[in-house]
Amino acid sequence: MPNLIKNGAIVTDDWTLLDADATDIPAGKVIAPLALWQARREMLEQRDHLGVWLDTDETADQLGADAQTLSLIAVNFPGFMDGRGFTTGRLLRERYGFSGELRAVGHFMRDQLCYLKRCGFTAFHFAEPVDLDAALQSLDDFTEYYQAGTDQPLPLFRRRA
Repeated sequence: MPNLIKNGAIVTDDWTLLDADATDIPAGKVIAPLALWQARREMLEQRDHLGVWLDTDETADQLGADAQTLSLIAVNFPGFMDGRGFTTGRLLRERYGFSGELRAVGHFMRDQLCYLKRCGFTAFHFAEPVDLDAALQSLDDFTEYYQAGTDQPLPLFRRRA
């Protein structure tokens, strides 16, 4: 099983990420594409460990309050220049109250980990092989931020007041 970064540590990934065109659902922990979850929701909700993944053309609004019922939500990053996943992560946390594992999957860069963490992501599964020990250090590239984030709800000027 491949490794990933989760909650600031390198761990073994025990979830199966299903392809967008998947029809068969294996036993165990699965991350289903949104379309499959919507089509077979009643059956999938019976599982103990269920995750849903959102592609770049799918939004947090399509899950809405249902996000709170899921163990894991993965957000696909098809390329490191596509920033829509940052917004999706923040909306899932702030608007829809998702408190489970929020996983970035796909093509993002080590330099983006700190910002992804600020948007509420807690797990990172790279599409290409990467030095996870080095990437882990990137979670703490900065120690202070001007803007508010999911990890610090007050902007700097409010914290200094």
